[in-house]
Amino acid sequence: MANGASTAPGGPGLSFPPETFAKLSPGPFLHAHLKQQDPVRANGRSPEQFRKPTINTGSLTHSNGSAVVRVGDTAIVCGVRAEILLASDIPQPPKDDVETDDLVEDLGLLVPNLELSTGCSPAHLPGNAPGTLAQSLSYRILSLLNSSNLISPSDLSIQYAEPEAEEDQPTDEFKTVTKAYWTLYIDILCIALDGNAFDAAWAAVLAALQNTSLPMAWWDPDREAIFCSPLASEAHKLQLNGLPISSTFAVFSTASPLKRREDVESWILADPDGFEEDLCRETLTVVVATERSEQNPGGIIRLEKTGGAVIDRKLMQRCVRMAKNRCSDWDSALRGC
Repeated sequence: MANGASTAPGGPGLSFPPETFAKLSPGPFLHAHLKQQDPVRANGRSPEQFRKPTINTGSLTHSNGSAVVRVGDTAIVCGVRAEILLASDIPQPPKDDVETDDLVEDLGLLVPNLELSTGCSPAHLPGNAPGTLAQSLSYRILSLLNSSNLISPSDLSIQYAEPEAEEDQPTDEFKTVTKAYWTLYIDILCIALDGNAFDAAWAAVLAALQNTSLPMAWWDPDREAIFCSPLASEAHKLQLNGLPISSTFAVFSTASPLKRREDVESWILADPDGFEEDLCRETLTVVVATERSEQNPGGIIRLEKTGGAVIDRKLMQRCVRMAKNRCSDWDSALRGC
């Protein structure tokens, strides 16, 4: 069955290629592969095997940072554009002597937007209206950006040392005042989709932010405006508080209303492709930080589980171990870009 062959009893042999079998009976086709003594998925990977990532940065010359990430046949392009938000334009600007980790989220300084390009997969054909998948991915990316404290508020603030005395009274005492903030618009485009869009999109965001350079900016008190240096040599790299890596798992199960629970078989599939995602109703996403810092102590940052009841505490611990092992691949790829 795994090879797509079928023979009718009492008649001539009938066979068809695996691609046809996969389209006619996708569930039994994947099940035939996984129930072997050495389980192997239809794509040739073992159940716990991830696809190898490739990352290229700096491809978009007119953005502050960019990256192209490819994982199997899933390809994501991400560009970061920095714009200035004046503190005077904020209805209730935060106090300069109080800095909280929620400042980036409260001011909306990170604005991700994900789009699925026309024809990136069979489900996204020309003329189709934007679906809920792109909106869901955008929201998940924004939520993870804020909850992981990936970017410090101080790295996005433009400050000015303001004299505390009157202008006609010279003084050596100054107070630091925040005059503006950098707002980062993170545009993500999926140009090819073959499953596990979130992991690839999140990696593209990380790589693009690592590649982001912000111009040197200062406040001119005479003209009461923010000015930026055009020199690339004076720009500074955006600093990230650790590298949270996302790993997604899917559960393929033979459960049905006619089967007893003890007869049900199930497998954990790491980094599912598009064919497997259509057959799996339960997923788990594990986000693990690879670095330790004061803002990001490392370890597990987030667990997202949807559908089903196969993944219990024991299987979740197993997925967490696989996710931690997976971090080394992404860490090497991100550091090498």
